Amino acid sequence: MLEISEIFNAAAVLKGVARKTSIIPAPKINPKVSVFLKTENLQLTGSFKLRGAYYKISQLSDEEKARGVIACSAGNHAQGVALGATHNGIKSLICLPAGAPISKIEATKGYGAEVCLVPGVYDDANARALELQKEHGYSFVHPFDDPKVIAGQGTIGLEILEQMPDVEAVVVPIGGGGLISGVAYAVKTLRPDVKVYGVQSTGAPSMAASLKEGKLCHLNDVSTIADGIAVKEPGVNTFDMCSRYVDEVVTVSDDEIAAAILALIEQQKLIAEGAGAVAVAAVMFDKLPVEGKKTVCLVSGGNIDVNTLSRVITRGLAKSGRNYTFIIDLADKPGQLSGVCRAIGDNGGNIISVTHERINTSTNINGCTIRVEVETRDPEHIEVLRRALVDGGYNVVK
Repeated sequence: MLEISEIFNAAAVLKGVARKTSIIPAPKINPKVSVFLKTENLQLTGSFKLRGAYYKISQLSDEEKARGVIACSAGNHAQGVALGATHNGIKSLICLPAGAPISKIEATKGYGAEVCLVPGVYDDANARALELQKEHGYSFVHPFDDPKVIAGQGTIGLEILEQMPDVEAVVVPIGGGGLISGVAYAVKTLRPDVKVYGVQSTGAPSMAASLKEGKLCHLNDVSTIADGIAVKEPGVNTFDMCSRYVDEVVTVSDDEIAAAILALIEQQKLIAEGAGAVAVAAVMFDKLPVEGKKTVCLVSGGNIDVNTLSRVITRGLAKSGRNYTFIIDLADKPGQLSGVCRAIGDNGGNIISVTHERINTSTNINGCTIRVEVETRDPEHIEVLRRALVDGGYNVVK
């Protein structure tokens, strides 16, 4: 299906079109691992998807180009197709899930594409795109299950090996599997000793489930903040390639993804979307056997909606032990609240808000419940504050 020569050809075509993104050290992500980041979130269009989409479009015949192209996408592939088509003077129509971030929808239009919003998730957009292709004769640019697209994504594998010859492990996000198929094929063909690991969200583990079952699995529902990898069923080609070339696939929770996004912002000054941060999350939370290894995490995209980013930061703070809400049952008498505030303040906690509830059937009739939201340093600091409150005679419910 794919030869390494195709990936080298894709690299030649993409030279001068796609950026050769940097690999940067990230020592604080996990002190037990030598972590480096392949920053595809800094790619043109903000995602690796430009590589596969552009290469696929470049290889179309003149007749196929004349008919125009159609694609379906959660957002990043859409932008890659739109830019690639516009660059080649071709009309493009993109079907996106109606729930795609507004920033991705507007960016796709900005690159010159016509956009068709489809209710549902990626798979629903895919079905509509196929219908329109049959009706109008467009050339279809699949987001992952196409050898040319996979070859384009595989150029990242070539770059990693060139930029870091002593790499020992590469960690890659998985949605439909096009990215990891190309990267794994390139890496394993040229350096079979290098481990290649895939990461999915626990809310959309289609490839993980398929590899476990040994056959393609279709998920009835997907739900994750990593909208770029919310795919119900992997591709036929990508499933085969992952079966052959990927060493292991793990999953991470939305809270872990949020914590990884926050870590990338604070430690590396990088913005990653949910799908772009899953590889970092897997290493950050010890999901993979990479302790002591020189490991490259692929940050695949940075196109996150600002409103989503705000919510993700809040979740990331909680997951990282940087924010905690104590629930405390108190006797309803003077001086109780000031004692709680003193116990927290004396131990370095910064109180953000206090909610006072007198009407609560679960407390004593002469008691009350307070919720105290506190800025904290880490999970250990939370326990210090908890002990201080308990030692002060307060009933800490949570």
